[in-house]
Amino acid sequence: MTIRKVGVVGCGLMGSGIAQVSAQAGFKTVVREVSPAVLEKGMASIQKFLKGGVEKGKLTAEAMAATLANLEATTEIAPLTDCDLVIEAATESLPLKREIFGALEQACKREAILASNTSSLSITELATFSKRPEQFLGLHFFNPVPLMKLVEVVRTVQTREDVVRAANEWCAKLGKTVVNCTDSTGFVVNRLLVPYMLDAMRVFEQGLASRDDIDNAMKLGCGYPMGPLFLTDFVGLDTTLSIAEIMFDEFKEPRFAPPSLLRRMVLAGRHGRKTGRGFYDWSTNPPS
Repeated sequence: MTIRKVGVVGCGLMGSGIAQVSAQAGFKTVVREVSPAVLEKGMASIQKFLKGGVEKGKLTAEAMAATLANLEATTEIAPLTDCDLVIEAATESLPLKREIFGALEQACKREAILASNTSSLSITELATFSKRPEQFLGLHFFNPVPLMKLVEVVRTVQTREDVVRAANEWCAKLGKTVVNCTDSTGFVVNRLLVPYMLDAMRVFEQGLASRDDIDNAMKLGCGYPMGPLFLTDFVGLDTTLSIAEIMFDEFKEPRFAPPSLLRRMVLAGRHGRKTGRGFYDWSTNPPS
């Protein structure tokens, strides 16, 4: 099983990044988005990132042109029909993903691999939305996709070995390091990371230390590139809450329970970088 042409459903932050690295690695890549505005914004983001690489001398103008030539942006599903791999990168909504995979099942060629970039939903459950669970897996990229080197390749009890092998080989050609794991809520990274972020919020909520002292403690004491509260702002408080709720529902362990502070901040619209305010004020540079 060889992957030559790739489809990406969703051209938001993650989808556009996945489409970019796929095209940059030399794969013909179709990125599909139902919203023309989101599609245009995603493609503009790709061009801006590539242009920045050229200006910094990290990318040649020829490489940028080749990457853009490998990309096809569309609002139709028909261009995905001959893709060997199609990755869903839509919002973390089970009904929406059910609709997407139902449509892909009808549109894609029978031998195509279907994958989801979900960070928290069950790959096994998502596979039930298709009629090819043996050709279904998780490909969890990290934000920002062009810079982050990791991909979690998630198999279910039904995923065929040749499908996993093909996915691993494709990720390697993208220059990514692969972590293989079985399907369990949170996979590897979020299973370990989310409790750490939630514990930092509890420490802050209890008044043990200030925001800056908590973040500096983990940066300077453990060598982390950013503190847990800054990281939560970067990821999004709403996204963190959603993942925590899914994990707590699955495991019923206190370490996955969202702190009340997180719920209140999300209700108040303080979602972090995306809304301009979370634990930090993102209207300043650097955030204050």
